Amino acid sequence: MLIQFKKLTTSDQPLQFHQTVDVSQAVKGRKEIVSVAPLEVDLTVTPTVTGSVDVHGRLKGQLEMTCSRCLKPVTEQLDIPFHEVFQPVEDPDNVQDESEDITYVKGESVDLAEYVEEAFILYLPFAPVCSEDCKGLCPSCGKDLNEGSCNCDTEVIDPRLAGLKDFFK
Repeated sequence: MLIQFKKLTTSDQPLQFHQTVDVSQAVKGRKEIVSVAPLEVDLTVTPTVTGSVDVHGRLKGQLEMTCSRCLKPVTEQLDIPFHEVFQPVEDPDNVQDESEDITYVKGESVDLAEYVEEAFILYLPFAPVCSEDCKGLCPSCGKDLNEGSCNCDTEVIDPRLAGLKDFFK
C-alpha cells in the first residue's frame, strides 16, 4: 500500500485500497493474544489542495485473546476507524508550523502498512475481559469465581496489624 505523492492531483478520483495486512508479527510476544486474523483494509486516499494526502477508512479483522481475569478465550471482532493526513516535506524534524493532525513524511511516497499496524496496536485492549462483570479466579485455590464461590478465606489483614489479630479472642 504505497502512496506516490507526485502521481496524485486534486482532479484525480480518490484512490481505493482493498487489501489484507498480516499483523501477526506486530503482536508477537504478547501472551494474552492467542491468534489474530489478517486485517481487511479498506482505505480511501484523497489528495488535498495543500499538497497533503487524506487517508481514511476502516480496518476489520478478528482477534482471539485470553481473559485477563479468568483466562477463558475471548474472540473479538475488530472494526477500527483509520484516519491519517500525510504531508510530504524535505525534513520532517524541522517543520515550522507543525500540526498535531498531520503526519509529516520525508520523500515522495509513504507505505501505509506501518500506519495500519500502529492503528491496530493502539486499538488493542490493555486488559481484555470476557465480560465486564467477570469475577476472575480465586487467588488462593484458582477456582473460576464465575462458576460459583469457593471456601477460601478471603479476609485481607494488614500485615502491620497481623499481630493483633487474635487479641480479642
